[in-house]
Amino acid sequence: MSDVSVVGAGPNGLAAAVVLARAGLSVEVFEAGETVGGGSRTKELMEPGHLHDICSAVHPMALASPFFRSFGLGQRIDLVVPEVSYASPLDGGRAALAYKDLDRTVDGLGRDGEAYRRLLEPLVERSEAVTELLMGSLLNIPRDPIAMARFGLAVLDQGTPLWNRRFVEDAAPALLSGVAAHPVGRMPSLPSAGGGLMLGTLAHSVGWPIPVGGSQAIADALAEDIRAHGGRIVTGHRVSSLDEVAGSQAVILDVSPSVLLELGGDRLPARYARALEQFRYGNAACKVDFILSAPVPWSNPELAGTGTLHLGGTRAELASAEADVAAGRHPRRPYVLASQPSGFDPTRAPAGRHILWSYCHVPAGSTVDMTEAVTAQIERFAPGFRDVVVDSSVTTAADLARYNENYVGGDFGGGAVTLTQMLRRPVLSPSPWRTALPGVYLSSASTPPGPGVHGMGGLHAAHLALKDVFGMPVPDLSPSAGAV
Repeated sequence: MSDVSVVGAGPNGLAAAVVLARAGLSVEVFEAGETVGGGSRTKELMEPGHLHDICSAVHPMALASPFFRSFGLGQRIDLVVPEVSYASPLDGGRAALAYKDLDRTVDGLGRDGEAYRRLLEPLVERSEAVTELLMGSLLNIPRDPIAMARFGLAVLDQGTPLWNRRFVEDAAPALLSGVAAHPVGRMPSLPSAGGGLMLGTLAHSVGWPIPVGGSQAIADALAEDIRAHGGRIVTGHRVSSLDEVAGSQAVILDVSPSVLLELGGDRLPARYARALEQFRYGNAACKVDFILSAPVPWSNPELAGTGTLHLGGTRAELASAEADVAAGRHPRRPYVLASQPSGFDPTRAPAGRHILWSYCHVPAGSTVDMTEAVTAQIERFAPGFRDVVVDSSVTTAADLARYNENYVGGDFGGGAVTLTQMLRRPVLSPSPWRTALPGVYLSSASTPPGPGVHGMGGLHAAHLALKDVFGMPVPDLSPSAGAV
């Protein structure tokens, strides 16, 4: 048996394996699926030559995550950074655009431009510190109290019913609400504001990259490094009990708390098991992938160069759609996230064709096909969209849950993003990656910093394993470090 067993080859499991293999330990990764990647897989869904991202498509943390910076992801794969990170179309051909250039964004927001600057600029100026603050347990003392104070004030500004107090027009509020709706939940709220401001800060500092070849490129780069340092990856193998990996000195679990309960069984202390049972999962997504005969015909031509679209209209409309989902209803006009990666990466579709990635929020466990609602919302801001659709494929929330057992009820974020669960994820501890079993660590999105392709859950779990079990320092993760 290897020194370390990693269960789950999502980005966090692979990140943990990278760190531990780099430390010179023998590492074995077990993945239930036929390919590695978890939330960063890419495959042909409908026609040959059309590459669709199965979960995430655009990666705000790819250039900002401390793990990916140490790993040198940008040196290992090609990342395209769109000039416009994200946008919120409005009726009448208008749109609020979040350029990577903050000044240009401010110029486009009319009378609210300077108010937007006053909100975001203090965070952008301390972007690296803000990122570091949010990439670990919030119970730990921050190294930059000023960054924490600035971020906290911004969250209070946008996370309460007074969120409109600084604005007089509709574009800037729509822009902020579009990005704040990424964490599924009611708005305004402190968690949605925190998530949105973090993503907005990255949009104006490093940008939101799109991997050439699809999100699978990230997972493949991690897997390649693991193998280069002696690690072994076994796909198509579901570990059903911790007894199967009992011979390893350390075990890293890239799984949800519900799966940890299954794997641990009676070995888990009753108090810890109860805490895992109390962990809440959030609402879900219905994903719709399209093959197109031409680019999306956005009514505002600047949207063609935008990496991510937040479709739903004004701040009030977006908040209403999210309130419907929170109440267990399917919105008639849902909040839709969309991206057309083929506009930045021609390898994603044959000449003359394009792909469009999209999803909308729905109640947990939903079996409803939201293709028509998503299509109508896109058509609202891109008249003639239906005419360029060649084919589509839907993945309901129930389908997502079947695809990945960590997506309980179709919750792709690994647990509800609430104020309580920002502190207790999945337990209240400054080191929540440690489980109650010696040598067993949890690294999934159900641990801090939560959802996203960033590898930080894996990095934290691996650091603890190196310290607790092996008494070893953290290795160099850079591309220049030698392989075995």
